[in-house]
Amino acid sequence: MPRILLVEDDAEVRLLVEHVLLSAAYEVDSAETLMTGLTALGRRGYDLVVADGRLSDGTGMQLADRAFEKNIPTLIMTGYAFVLQAAGVDLGRYHVLLKPISPQELLTSVAKALTPPN
Repeated sequence: MPRILLVEDDAEVRLLVEHVLLSAAYEVDSAETLMTGLTALGRRGYDLVVADGRLSDGTGMQLADRAFEKNIPTLIMTGYAFVLQAAGVDLGRYHVLLKPISPQELLTSVAKALTPPN
């Protein structure tokens, strides 16, 4: 069963996304900050990282870059794509899901990210 690291600083969104993933039989570890996410990433192996674009202490893209070093795919969820782009973040490097995200869209994206390329 795939293990997912979920990093989201909004407690309500984190619980909702965690519920959707658990209901689909994924194992989920949750964190609410970039630092706790990086710590978890360093301590355990994950099949996928799902991270908020803007966190209280950094960005999901910082976490995605670290996950990339470990060959772990990452999905970035954000409602601030235009703000991030205006700040100079190249979102084209990441798989971005725009909030609000439907449960089905999330699960479809997760399944696709977990499917190895041919």
